[in-house]
Amino acid sequence: MSLHTFGVVAAARAIREKVLSPVDLVEALLKRIDLIDGRVQAWTLVDRDGARAAARAMTDEAARGVLRGPLHGVPFGAKDIFYSAGLRTEAGSKVMAGFVPEYDATSVVRLKSAGAILLGKLHTTEFATTDPAPTRNPWNLACTPGGSSSGSAAAVAARMVPLALGTQTIGSNVRPASYCGLVGLKPTFGRISTRGVMPLTYTQDHVGLMARSVEDIALSLGVAAGHDRDDPSSSRTPVPDYLAAITHRRAPRIGVLRELYEVATPEVAGITGQAVNRLARAGAIVEETKLPPSYRVVRAAAHMIMRADTASIHAERFALKADLYRPGIRSAIELGMLVPGDLYVRALRVRGQFRRELLPLLERYDALLTPTTTTPAPEGMATGDPQFQAPWSLSGLPSITVPCGLTPSGLPLGIQLVSGAFTEASLLATAAWCEDTLGRAAAPGL
Repeated sequence: MSLHTFGVVAAARAIREKVLSPVDLVEALLKRIDLIDGRVQAWTLVDRDGARAAARAMTDEAARGVLRGPLHGVPFGAKDIFYSAGLRTEAGSKVMAGFVPEYDATSVVRLKSAGAILLGKLHTTEFATTDPAPTRNPWNLACTPGGSSSGSAAAVAARMVPLALGTQTIGSNVRPASYCGLVGLKPTFGRISTRGVMPLTYTQDHVGLMARSVEDIALSLGVAAGHDRDDPSSSRTPVPDYLAAITHRRAPRIGVLRELYEVATPEVAGITGQAVNRLARAGAIVEETKLPPSYRVVRAAAHMIMRADTASIHAERFALKADLYRPGIRSAIELGMLVPGDLYVRALRVRGQFRRELLPLLERYDALLTPTTTTPAPEGMATGDPQFQAPWSLSGLPSITVPCGLTPSGLPLGIQLVSGAFTEASLLATAAWCEDTLGRAAAPGL
């Protein structure tokens, strides 16, 4: 087994059992980056000296039987909107060129405190909006990896790092994970602190995780989740043992939102339908169901809130440096400045209504199921359609994508599973059961 192919749980176990050295693992990943990142362009900064120093310390400690936590010696990458002390954090923007924060984002702190090693920073669209990063999809370099967590998805898929932090305001974590054949989780709003993450909107920003298995996500979420007294939006809801939760797998009851298939291409609808049939044959109770009436305006409400909040967040900086902003975010800010207060309030009311109307569905099923994306990863630099993620970003409900197959052209597709607020334990168990049934995506041929 090549060292760069280790996943999170496997690497942590091998280090704990003293059959893998963090130094060897980091060196293997740095070699992998040198070999292929010139083509993929996932990394905006690789902290070679910092990662090597941390790996030496972790190796010495592990040899003495001292482990900092469940991720001891496991490398990770962070989207370049996460503050990282002493490392450039530029959000893919000339506006932030040369910015070096003095502290780590809370999520980065928690991973490091558990023994994880920050390997570097990963490309993002400008300020996590629509102006694309240079990153390519490792399954087909002519295709987008999705956005805005472009580098996070591409780096994990290309086996340059086993774990990455991303974010999602509309569809920016789950969608690129699916385009790149990964497991990607957007937890409940407030489950992971957003302190130290450059904001797009204070009411819809979520920290997300990308890895290559549900088990890897479960272990990492248990480390990253929890209340942060410095983040007013973070939840005090207790953090369960997610890794233990996925050992209790059973055939789930799934509500299939087949109405969304009509929006997807026939190729996506067909492969998703085949996956659903496989789940049913394996024992899942599968029923068709429908989204509530308020779904019709969910996307409009989500984009209205995002634009207005983005305009507010960037107001002072935009007034001084408007000419440095790229067209997509510039347009979003200018539109946001025009959103009247009454429309903003109506959009917030849509969110509340949608949450209320979803409750009966969420109580009836272990998870709701949709295709993750409307199409496979498109060619070119456009980051893709986030409409299947928008409802769960607006409502703050947890969603996860699990690979479900490949298109005839060899691009991965995923199914998206959604459940109630702070039910990540049962959602991960359902996702793990689906993963067992459908199998994991293979590695791209790089």
